[in-house]
Amino acid sequence: MSLKSNLHNLKEKYKGTKMAPAFNAIHTFLYLPNEVTHNGTHIKAADDLKRTMNIVIMALIPCLLFGMFNAGYQHYAAIDAAKGITTDFSILGSFITWDNFWIGIIKVLPLVIVSYGVGLLVEFIFAVIKGHEVEEGYLVTGMLVPLIVPIDTPLWMLSVAVVFGVVIGKEVFGGTGMNILNPALTIRAFLFFAYPTWMSGDKVWVYDAVNRVGTPDAISGETILGSYAQNQEIVYSNWDIFFGFIPGSVGETSTFLILLGAAFLIFTKIGSWRIILSTFIGAAVMGIIFNQIVALDIITDSSKFYGLMNTNWWQHLMIGGLAFGAVFMATDPVTGSQTNKGKWIYGFLIGFISIMIRVFNPAYPEGVFLAILLMNVFAPTIDHYVVQGNVKKRLKRLKAKTA
Repeated sequence: MSLKSNLHNLKEKYKGTKMAPAFNAIHTFLYLPNEVTHNGTHIKAADDLKRTMNIVIMALIPCLLFGMFNAGYQHYAAIDAAKGITTDFSILGSFITWDNFWIGIIKVLPLVIVSYGVGLLVEFIFAVIKGHEVEEGYLVTGMLVPLIVPIDTPLWMLSVAVVFGVVIGKEVFGGTGMNILNPALTIRAFLFFAYPTWMSGDKVWVYDAVNRVGTPDAISGETILGSYAQNQEIVYSNWDIFFGFIPGSVGETSTFLILLGAAFLIFTKIGSWRIILSTFIGAAVMGIIFNQIVALDIITDSSKFYGLMNTNWWQHLMIGGLAFGAVFMATDPVTGSQTNKGKWIYGFLIGFISIMIRVFNPAYPEGVFLAILLMNVFAPTIDHYVVQGNVKKRLKRLKAKTA
């Protein structure tokens, strides 16, 4: 009996049962479902939700692979720094090595496995209980989560956060397409507020090969955002920062690869170029304002806000998670603005507020995820007023023509 016949028999066996959604999800993985639209559709296209999610994952893969190499690279760089050895971050030969990648596999791959395993388990449970098909929305969320958390996040902690994010961030609103908050950022926010000492990111992570644990206190050094916040001397060149040879969360360090991902998403019409561009514009404007405040001596170097205020506005665009958030999370078509004008306003405010939070919150100098979550809540309001403004303009034109 052929594999196709066996699958057909299994499908008939589970048809109409509670486990049917779980079987159908496995059966149609990477394939189209058997059910297609028969009646009057407004738009006919070759893409569907599963293909859309897979395209975003493809854009994220380079950031994931780079993050794995960077995990090992930062490990050895921190150890060398403790010994007084200067590491040349510009030499790719010392970056793309098996030793670096192996440490990345040991520490990053479990985060990916736990993220997908726990998240999809929750999705399957809700699908079986509610009796609907398993939704593909978590395919991207499962990849985003390991890329935006510190590499030494305990797996049990990540599991708890994923359950919270999927249930509270999505399922309580009705599932994929109904949520008002980005699920990945909801998970990040839960970790941030529930376990703040683990999320501060104020120590360089070092892998302990003997005890098989992360030892963030082994090297007393700040991550790059922490260094800016403490007004310390930065040992990384702008090219190091742009290409990503810096410590940070797994997927957020390489602005270069993030921009390549942005180009891919824009080319495939998955990501909104308006949101991406306006987010960078908003961040640049807020950065320029802070630079002018410093230039006018309104604030002195004794202030705890001076370090990040004095950071060049264009450096703000490359450090932290701003670029990653702008490209892969602010562009979420479910939680972002839907109107063209609304996308400009939505993105601008994300960038503007991100830098504001970053500067005024030096204890945890990263405000991108908070800014995006805040604007997720206000996105429907922005679209409402954009639509109402358009309606009023049309009514005025109509009155002018009939007068």
